[in-house]
Amino acid sequence: MDLLKVLLLLGLGVSVNSDVSLQKRIIGGQNCPDTERLYHVRLESSNGTHMRRCGGSLIHSWWILTAAHCWKSEPGWTNVAVLKVHPRTAGEQRQMIQVTPVIYTSSNQQDDIMLLGLQTPVTDVPVARLPDCRYRLQLDDVVQLAGEAATTTGPNNQRLPPPAAIPAHLQCVNMRVVYASLFMQNHGLVFHVKAPNRDVCYGDAGGAAMFGDKIYGVISLGGAEACQRPVVIMDVCEYKAWIKRKTGLK
Repeated sequence: MDLLKVLLLLGLGVSVNSDVSLQKRIIGGQNCPDTERLYHVRLESSNGTHMRRCGGSLIHSWWILTAAHCWKSEPGWTNVAVLKVHPRTAGEQRQMIQVTPVIYTSSNQQDDIMLLGLQTPVTDVPVARLPDCRYRLQLDDVVQLAGEAATTTGPNNQRLPPPAAIPAHLQCVNMRVVYASLFMQNHGLVFHVKAPNRDVCYGDAGGAAMFGDKIYGVISLGGAEACQRPVVIMDVCEYKAWIKRKTGLK
């Protein structure tokens, strides 16, 4: 938009956003490589009239790791795991989740991390590896997030709900750790990540935050306005022993 046009619009009292603001890639701006993130899972909850989506990660042939708030337990809702969604040529597989979810519960609260058991094991997808917690994430470490939610913002930079049509490609973005190992009420132990003009959106929760080739975090939430606050990530190292105990992972 040239300067004269901007000045004319401002003179008319029209709110003007920059191209960056209008076209902000909520989780980045690049397609995930087709050889990576094969473990990414799309979770779909529906009651016939409403649809809700989340992400997740296959960490075991029988188990998906995701955010606890992605589960819809109200009467009339069904929860489906869609596997092999990346790359798009993989050939999707759908399984209804019929096993009661396993949610981490401490003495005071349920944390925002959950394991979903599958009815049929998935043996032809490489699983996400759990973190090596001899190294804990530190300030300025860079993690990679991924998701399939909206890639633009609404009026006043508001986050948008997941689009009706799934984006053509799983999107990846690198974000920097700005706070590490924090306890957050009603969530649990988390770390925060941020990057200029990058964010997650509704529907990206539950997806993996990868450090190297291991899953160090699960996306929990961001603020109502995009790119204003850090993204809250569940710290998988805090829950690794629980995950291994529940899934039988070595």
